[in-house]
Amino acid sequence: MTEKLSATLLADAVLLLHLAVVLFIVGGLVIVGVGNRLGWRWVNAWGFRVTHLVAIGVVVAESWLAISCPLTTLEALLRGTTGHAEGFIAYWVQRLLFYDAPPWLFIALYSGFGALVVAAWWRFPPRRPGR
Repeated sequence: MTEKLSATLLADAVLLLHLAVVLFIVGGLVIVGVGNRLGWRWVNAWGFRVTHLVAIGVVVAESWLAISCPLTTLEALLRGTTGHAEGFIAYWVQRLLFYDAPPWLFIALYSGFGALVVAAWWRFPPRRPGR
């Protein structure tokens, strides 16, 4: 396996991990709301809820501090000078994840979503371990 192919595969793996994190953050809030309405106790598990809150907290902090996401930085580093994905799946995952918009818009969107996660924490409190 060539060095370029290895770097491309690693970059694709980082990109898919990034997608998984985004799906966890967005889907996590949906699952908390829907799950509580349907009586699913697991959606209020302490570990799940804390991990979800920390994940969106990191995203909000990165946006406010103008810090590039480490996963984005790592993927770009692995891809080299272009930073663009090669291959069908990687191309479309990048298109799904990355948008060209002013930083203030991302700050507002991430902060608003973070506020929704905090509101869900208050509306549907997590269960502490042992309860």
